[in-house]
Amino acid sequence: MAAKGDDLLGTYRQKRDFSKTREPAGSSAPHTGDSALFFCVQKHDATRLHYDFRIEWDGVLKSWAVTKGPSLDPADKRLAVRTEDHPMDYGTFEGTIPKGQYGGGTVMLWDQGSWEPLEDPEKGFEKGSLKMRLAGERMRGNWALVRMKPRGKETRENWLLIKEKDEAVDRRRNLLSADKSVKTGRTMAAIAEGDESWAETRRPGEPAAKSSRTGTKKPAKAKGGDGSTASLPLPRFHPPQLATLVDAAPEGDGWLHEMKYDGYRILIGVGRGEVRCWTRNEKDWTDKFGQVAEAAGRLGCGNALIDGEIVAFDDNGKTDFSTLQRHLSEGGPLACFCFDLLRLDGKDLTKRPLTERKAALKALLDGAGSEVFLYSEHVTGNGAAVFQKICGAGHEGIVSKRADAPYRSGRGKSWLKVKCTRRQEFVIGGWSPSDKKGRAFSSILVGVMEDGSLRYRGRVGSGFDQQTLADLAKRFDALARKTSPFDTLPRDVERDARFVTPTLVAEIDFAEFTADGHIRHGVFKGLRDDKEAKAVTDELPRQMKSAGAKPGNAERSTGSPSASRRSGDAPVTVAGVRLTSPGRVVYDSQGVTKLDLARYYEAAADRMLDHAGNRPVSLVRCPQGRNKHCFFQKHDTGGFPDAVKTVAVAEKDGGTADYLTLPDAAALVGAVQMGTLEFHIWGARNDRLEKPDRLVFDLDPDEGLGFADVKTAAFDLRDRLAELGLQSFAMVTGGKGVHVVVPLERRQDWADLKTFAKDFSARQAGAEPERFVATMAKAKRKGRIFIDWLRNERGATAIAPYSTRARAGAPVATPVGWDELETLDRASGFDIEAVLQRLQEDDPWSDYGAVRQSITKAMLKAAAG
Repeated sequence: MAAKGDDLLGTYRQKRDFSKTREPAGSSAPHTGDSALFFCVQKHDATRLHYDFRIEWDGVLKSWAVTKGPSLDPADKRLAVRTEDHPMDYGTFEGTIPKGQYGGGTVMLWDQGSWEPLEDPEKGFEKGSLKMRLAGERMRGNWALVRMKPRGKETRENWLLIKEKDEAVDRRRNLLSADKSVKTGRTMAAIAEGDESWAETRRPGEPAAKSSRTGTKKPAKAKGGDGSTASLPLPRFHPPQLATLVDAAPEGDGWLHEMKYDGYRILIGVGRGEVRCWTRNEKDWTDKFGQVAEAAGRLGCGNALIDGEIVAFDDNGKTDFSTLQRHLSEGGPLACFCFDLLRLDGKDLTKRPLTERKAALKALLDGAGSEVFLYSEHVTGNGAAVFQKICGAGHEGIVSKRADAPYRSGRGKSWLKVKCTRRQEFVIGGWSPSDKKGRAFSSILVGVMEDGSLRYRGRVGSGFDQQTLADLAKRFDALARKTSPFDTLPRDVERDARFVTPTLVAEIDFAEFTADGHIRHGVFKGLRDDKEAKAVTDELPRQMKSAGAKPGNAERSTGSPSASRRSGDAPVTVAGVRLTSPGRVVYDSQGVTKLDLARYYEAAADRMLDHAGNRPVSLVRCPQGRNKHCFFQKHDTGGFPDAVKTVAVAEKDGGTADYLTLPDAAALVGAVQMGTLEFHIWGARNDRLEKPDRLVFDLDPDEGLGFADVKTAAFDLRDRLAELGLQSFAMVTGGKGVHVVVPLERRQDWADLKTFAKDFSARQAGAEPERFVATMAKAKRKGRIFIDWLRNERGATAIAPYSTRARAGAPVATPVGWDELETLDRASGFDIEAVLQRLQEDDPWSDYGAVRQSITKAMLKAAAG
């Protein structure tokens, strides 16, 4: 096999002068069968820009030049011109090829991973049809290479690269928009400027050597005592200082309070022309964080050891772990918040007070002027107020540090963390299968280590997109085992569970623990490759006294850290309504107060009342807070502020009843004064209660179905409605589902509305019974999406646009555009802060009021089939 591979490289070597190009001369590397077959894609800016697609076979990289680059749309058949075979070590090449040399230009390692032949490759090459499954960082799923029939004038074979139809198809996503190296995070311009080959001698797919380079070319220099420069060595790894979780921020001016960032903890060493990025457990992730390593190489110091957090920012400008993982996979921008400095220019700073270390750190970063390195600002004192502000802005929490303390490795009491939400790591011990075709699993089974055993902590079934599902399924296959790793499991969970060796660590965001110790409403955020499973235990906050700091005077709810609650605060006026106890926290996970909520509804009133105003409403009231008893209320029982109005509604017994209604912003705030967290509206307005003006389908997924399934269902319903002549709008509910809303002129009555909704839903369910169900019966909804049409009856209600939900995180039911819906990863992704920002932008439902349509007899007939 090796000899054959070497023969195959003859053309490759003849075309290159290896005394002038850094490309590897290479030799064949026969596949031993103990590792996956390698593939890569290199973006190549030569005579013309193209993408070189390469797969391992016969000990070499079989290669094609794809002129327009790969596409996730099966309709795009990309021309792929067969080129000479390349050596295996070319699979990690990145850099520049000198002008005048064959292929002169810039080369980026754009994608890499493994491939699996779906048919015999030898026969595939012979007949001109290669079917394969790719598991790259960007290209995933099933692909095909198909040879075109020659016309007699070609000098090379022309093939087509085609994405096959599977779960990875995405017709709306431009795969080429991910335009940074998967190896170094650099752009094409940065690679050209750096003029580095980044060639490695290891076989593609093997782990990088610990001494892998960062691409920095200028060695770090330090000034000696006589003003000369001297090269200083790379500092050694120093175990990081860790924070202890507590239930409230410490008081006093002796504490500095910083934001808690949602990323990867990192120690960055710089010295003697080298850069190293270590995780908290001393894993070398220099290659993984290439962008940050490259920026570190330009710091103006002799040597340094910096403590910080690698982050990526979501669309709302917040650090977000899921976004970070996506950027690491697709080459998105990274940043590093730096909060401590352990060594600088050969001096050990760990024994100095934190204030001195941070001053030196700020001076270093200010001098560098880097866009990648961000100084972690702090506030001195006022811990409770800082915490409340951070939570109110939707961040993860704060870290409080003693201003005069030295740097001490390990977990201690001079660094304390206070979280706004319940969030921690859990060990994955198994998974539950899914009945849905194409979905690898319905949920993961997680636990924590306790006395050497894995203690079960519940199931998590949300937070997974198709790429994550596929990646985890592959990992589960490799870790599969027959016996349960948990010490005990509930019988209903164990019945159909599949088990894995408990080595994977997952970051989970959740609402609370149930009485039996299981997480509720868990959302998967990503895998923590920087943490060992054996170190994952229950993370419970200590009371401030036991943490070694003064307890705050804040009132705290049990079960999770919360923002401070001010007792006895004076009433304020919002939208003309007197608001009592404005400082009472109504969403403890985010520190949202009653005043915050009232001001939100005052700001959102114009848009919200366009859809919810002057209708009968049902309120979800939680007078003692979201975690206490909540109840629906639709009748006026007295006690409401005068701003909340009523409308007389005829009831079945022939009488009338006063229903609550909201004519203006003052009414919304008046409802907040009475502890309202949700607003649900009728489908008709007060002046014509028997003529509904909206039709709504609530897509409610069964547990285990992902949000991608719900989005696809929403688009399908939109298209079916459009075929009948009805324009519709989308709203994410703040829970799990999507509402497809149809504005109507007030011509049809309730009977026609209900008949149409029922028949239309039943027809969709009948056409695709494996996807949809139109009945409420739980037994029939397993693995399906319930098209809830029952909200179209007289007296039924649906959540109002822009209403908050009585759920953790203060999610908001948010109108979205259809194009925007395609980009969302969950239905609860908009909180109060996010919606306030959206109110400054164009209304996604701006055309709603101009739509003129109603349910006709022809539509009723068509819906009935």
